[in-house]
Amino acid sequence: MKLNTLIAASLAALALAGCASSKSGNVYSRDQARSEMTVRQGVVESVREVTLEGTKSGVGSTAGAVVGGVAGSNVGRGKGAIVGTVIGAVAGAVAGHAIEEGATTKQAMEITVRLDSGQMLAIVQEGDPNEFRAGDRVRLLSGRGETRVTR
Repeated sequence: MKLNTLIAASLAALALAGCASSKSGNVYSRDQARSEMTVRQGVVESVREVTLEGTKSGVGSTAGAVVGGVAGSNVGRGKGAIVGTVIGAVAGAVAGHAIEEGATTKQAMEITVRLDSGQMLAIVQEGDPNEFRAGDRVRLLSGRGETRVTR
């Protein structure tokens, strides 16, 4: 059963890694390639650090339950193994949920920009909060319901 536990843990790690995607101003998804975007210009008014909460897709809970259940099934025999499997699955699900959320939580920045038109906008994106400073001239690229701040 130890090989099964190792395989299940490896699959859980791969599943969690696949959940992470970037919300940086410098990263585009494949679907965004060759898409038209509106460009507006403005000046950064302020930048503050924020946190993007982690994903809660259920993949971590499911993978954790499998790993915990397999590990728990090695405890005792008969009814003891059944109880061990159930307790292991529940504990694994709780741990897997926490691991998924923690592994996908990201530091980000809220950038407030005064457009040349006078309109004020705030955009949240991943990145180093020192990347932009008040007074920096920036571009806002908008399309498909998303806006990003770039130089």
